[in-house]
Amino acid sequence: MPDLLPLDLLRRVVPAGGVYQSHVRLVQSQGARGVKFSGPPQALSFPAAPLFTNCNFFPAEFSIVVTLKIPQPAPNRDEYIFTLLDGDSNRLLLGLRLARDKLHFLRRSRRVTFRAVGLADGRWHTLVLAVTGHYSILTVDCGIPLELQTEKPFPEDLNTKGSTFFIGSRRRWNGLFSGLMRQLVLLPGSDASSRVCPSSQPRLSILSVPEVLLHLPIKPPTNELPLYPYEAEVRVSPVVPLCGVGEEGQLWFSTVKRGLFLCDGNTWVTMLQEKERLDYVEEHQDLFTISETFDIEVFSIPSVGLFMATANRDQGSTVYRWTNSRFERYQNISTHDAQAWKFFTVGKESFLVVANSGGNGGQEVSVIYRWNKRTLRFVVYQKLQTHSARDWEAFHIHNEAFLAVANHRQGEMNHNIDSVIYKWNPNTKSFEVNQTIATSGAYDWEFFTIGPFYFLVVANTFNGKSTVINSTIYIWLGGTFQPFQSIMTTGAIDWEMFQIGNRFFLAVANSQRLDGSGSILYNINSTIYELNMTSQTFVKFQDITTSSALDWEFFTVGDDKFLVVANSYDGNSYSLNSVIYRWQGYERFVPVHTLSTNGCRDWEFFTSSDGSYLISSSARQALSKILRLRTYYQH
Repeated sequence: MPDLLPLDLLRRVVPAGGVYQSHVRLVQSQGARGVKFSGPPQALSFPAAPLFTNCNFFPAEFSIVVTLKIPQPAPNRDEYIFTLLDGDSNRLLLGLRLARDKLHFLRRSRRVTFRAVGLADGRWHTLVLAVTGHYSILTVDCGIPLELQTEKPFPEDLNTKGSTFFIGSRRRWNGLFSGLMRQLVLLPGSDASSRVCPSSQPRLSILSVPEVLLHLPIKPPTNELPLYPYEAEVRVSPVVPLCGVGEEGQLWFSTVKRGLFLCDGNTWVTMLQEKERLDYVEEHQDLFTISETFDIEVFSIPSVGLFMATANRDQGSTVYRWTNSRFERYQNISTHDAQAWKFFTVGKESFLVVANSGGNGGQEVSVIYRWNKRTLRFVVYQKLQTHSARDWEAFHIHNEAFLAVANHRQGEMNHNIDSVIYKWNPNTKSFEVNQTIATSGAYDWEFFTIGPFYFLVVANTFNGKSTVINSTIYIWLGGTFQPFQSIMTTGAIDWEMFQIGNRFFLAVANSQRLDGSGSILYNINSTIYELNMTSQTFVKFQDITTSSALDWEFFTVGDDKFLVVANSYDGNSYSLNSVIYRWQGYERFVPVHTLSTNGCRDWEFFTSSDGSYLISSSARQALSKILRLRTYYQH
């Protein structure tokens, strides 16, 4: 039989020409539209006669092309893609049926079963079933064809006179197709796989898709309330789901943000949302640590939970796990005057690296720990020699992993030494020296990106004579970091990069002014800089008076942006107020909350399923405080 035109079976049961039909719903999922059947089965049927006008016999050679998306069906449940039934009886002439991980091709009293087809995974798939003589050949997503030989050939005398096609059923509600269908085509006389493959989107290969599924279609037939032309799948989750090209058109309802969002193929766009506002801050948990805490690192390990690591003075630091809305002690790790922790991943592996400022027998070594998926504990992975290390920064450039250590001093007096950038070697599965950078009492590294450019900024604290020295921003060029801009800082301890809209900012925490005169000032300005797109440099944006500031933390609540500063000492007392500042546009950052702290060293913001929190560490007492941000919703 010569090749004939494709016969679009699905088109005959979906709305067309602006006619609204209640037995089907148009649903958009993973970037493509499909049909969801709501019955009754009779409404999803049509006589075979108009398809076979010149001959009542079903073609002896043909292909069936189906594009569908179906979740895992219930055990012992069969679902029909289509059936061809004889007259008013239930006698089956032809059909396709799904059962768990099998696809059954039904013909009269016989069936051909393709096993382990992997269709019921909640993703789109296009299958081509080609039938000729003794052979049935199944191709899924333009993959390798699976060929089955039958004892008897497909009949040449299958009479369709008086028969009826049922799409998505076998006339009964039982077995109604529960997934989405985008394409169902009968192609007489040809193997359709050569017409749909190869394809740039093999899961969505097209032979003939109803027009209504290619463009925004239907309106209701009367002037009643508007009906949307298609539905979109809605995910309900506290966690932000993936939004890419494959998810375009999907909806996400956030139980945390209390809003409905639409994926535009790149980001989640707000459709409906109550605006969350910060009301007040309250004490949530007093966390008694083994000693004073210099740094806190909050991180999450997928499928395990939320964790926090404290960098403690003397011997030993602790990892805590978030359990029942509280941090509970989880693992003790031997450290030496730990100054900071950094959590990072390389591939599917999770790591923690500690900045040790002391050592055993004068040997200063910082340690990388790897998360053991069997014991669910961190274990020693690699040791690196450092010099009074104050901070680690982890980042990726072009899928390559890097670590940067801030070496503060060598011995007691030499602050002008090299800090080191390490690069992950996938062959040795270890970090190796990639670049050294001259620093002066380095205390912090901050990595950030702007457009296609990668930056690394160091907080230089002391050069042996003065704290009023340059801290430098470096830019990644030609495989190394090169100086981009120097900014005069005053005992810089921390940099915090953040973005508001399309504006980019850097905030420096200045700790003390010490110059050749020997006098020390603690109540000085810390400064926020903004990137000037014209000059391509960071320029002073706002000075904020701080008291030996040791950390900035940027966070958001709803649409509001905040900065919290760690004030540690004013020259007389360590018991000071640290301050939360809110972004108010033209007014810049203004103080909105004062928080009582004692020698505050670090702030960390984190969220869980039950709300948002701030945690502060103290360099003066073995007590860290977890504060809960109480919010309200504004319509």
